[in-house]
Amino acid sequence: MRVSHIVSVDFDDPNLVSAAGLVPVMGLAERSGLHDLVAGHVRVPGSAGANGRAKVTALVAGMVAGADSIADMDLLRHGGMGRLFTGLRAPTTLGTHLRAYTFGHVRQLDAVASRFLVNLAAEVPGLLAGADQVAYLDVDDTIRETHGYFKQGAGYGYNHIKGLNAQVAVLSTPLVAPVIAATRLRRGPAASAHGARRLITDSLATAHRAGVTGTVTVRADSGYYNHEVVAAARAGGAPVLPDRPDGQGRGRRDLPDPGGRLGAHHLPGRHLR
Repeated sequence: MRVSHIVSVDFDDPNLVSAAGLVPVMGLAERSGLHDLVAGHVRVPGSAGANGRAKVTALVAGMVAGADSIADMDLLRHGGMGRLFTGLRAPTTLGTHLRAYTFGHVRQLDAVASRFLVNLAAEVPGLLAGADQVAYLDVDDTIRETHGYFKQGAGYGYNHIKGLNAQVAVLSTPLVAPVIAATRLRRGPAASAHGARRLITDSLATAHRAGVTGTVTVRADSGYYNHEVVAAARAGGAPVLPDRPDGQGRGRRDLPDPGGRLGAHHLPGRHLR
């Protein structure tokens, strides 16, 4: 007996769903104001932008459920998903919406994301537990591989992989799992620290609005160790703790504060006691 190569599988039972976990996730998103924030801040012109909040929230739901391409967004319409959710859109409709975006629309989504995190912290009190004592803002970038010849901005990055460069700022405390404070998608060959000043400034502002009142330490690798990054962190009231270029552990000598202006209470370890 041999396996037939003419086999296709459809998840089309109207009484079953493949991602029931989306119900509490999207319920929490709605209570935290995601739909209203999109409606209030995202303005995409033309028919592609019609009912943007339904399209953006559908994209969020698809990514939560594991979709990593426009074609994968069809998982939202499998089985009984239409009985659990309203406002579902076809993958082609969502793709048309995304192709109408410019850099300005991406920044509108950034505004939505920062406000949503603030609302989420209020809706889930333990989201940033311990942030009244100490918190960390970790900044790093990674290359995401792309395929094809016409992907805008794609190029060979520091790891010799052709793709786009994603820069991420993650907020955490010693008591809770990290949450994403801000993101940027950049050209593949972008330097690590390119745009980091604005990213750190926005992230620290979001952290403070989300209820972080303790000492926030910005942590990044040696690729971010420059004047603009340090200045942005200090302007936001945070010391900087970079990795050493030689790969050794961090220490007092590695802090960009040779004159001791930050004070001993900002040194690593002191604020944890």
